[in-house]
Amino acid sequence: MSRRVLVTGADTFWGGRMVQALEQDPSMDVILGMGAHAPSVPFERAEFVRADQTYSILNRIVKATQVDTILHTFMITNSTTVPKRAMHEINVIGTMNLLAAAGTAGSSVRHIVVKSSTLVYGSAASDPNTFHEDTPRTSPVKNGVERALVEAESLVRDFSEDNPATRVTVLRFANVLGTHLTTPISRNLSGPLCPSIFGFDPMLQFVEEDDVVRALVHVTRGSIPGLYNVAGDGRLPWSEVAGICGTRLVPLSPFSPLKIRPVARLFDLPEELADLLRYGRGVDTRRFAATGFTYNATSAGAVRTFIRALRLRRQSGREPTSYTYEHDVEQFFRHSPSVMGTHEP
Repeated sequence: MSRRVLVTGADTFWGGRMVQALEQDPSMDVILGMGAHAPSVPFERAEFVRADQTYSILNRIVKATQVDTILHTFMITNSTTVPKRAMHEINVIGTMNLLAAAGTAGSSVRHIVVKSSTLVYGSAASDPNTFHEDTPRTSPVKNGVERALVEAESLVRDFSEDNPATRVTVLRFANVLGTHLTTPISRNLSGPLCPSIFGFDPMLQFVEEDDVVRALVHVTRGSIPGLYNVAGDGRLPWSEVAGICGTRLVPLSPFSPLKIRPVARLFDLPEELADLLRYGRGVDTRRFAATGFTYNATSAGAVRTFIRALRLRRQSGREPTSYTYEHDVEQFFRHSPSVMGTHEP
């Protein structure tokens, strides 16, 4: 059966990766990407439409294209990338508009897939050893990114209860490491010095970036509903992660480390990461494994893939780039009547 899929955040790292992955699946008849800016990677057969970050135009797009699946990749999980106000608008208002478009009378949407994060569980001393999908967080929400994710997931949960005919899938990903993605964790692990919180050596889980794409494709292609934790097998103490990456841990005060220790300015340590480096986080992934998904990398494997790629780039050096992909320019060369039937120089 052919599918018609809309991907939000097609101008971002994950949205672009997902569009490219879906293009390889012949069962995906229509692939539409939405984003506030032009895509940064080439699309072969997907269409792209610009929209504001809250997706206020989404209702019209759904009606016009009759998409049956929405893959919502545009959920901010890194508080360093946008201001707090924008984070709420993107994660909460954007999700609200998406659900409104999917739930309107006569909507063609039959499946919604949401890329979320294990940040919704928080990190606190009162946490259980392992969070199951239905385990509530044990601590109040203390930072903007977790608050926005919790609110967005609440909207999705209410929608699922009110619209039982629409499949809803939420994937909560652990910390991602890999070849191309840059996050506060990867930036810290890339340097000669890396932060830790004095007196703490938390256990962490990771998921390799290619497994993130594979997981999203898995549930999209199979129309698999449900709420799932996604993380590679095994947990590693932060000291072991740093050891694999060959970086030296610098212990910071557990009491407002960014203010008390000036050396902390060397690091990328948003509030949610500072909490994680105190208490860690562990999630149970058996529910997702029961859907038939298998990982290519364990948590330790994700760390090794990341540092192997980083060292290779350092050894080879960055090659100069003669051209940066620009979506509008490429669309001109592909579709403009002025160049049809000619050979691009």
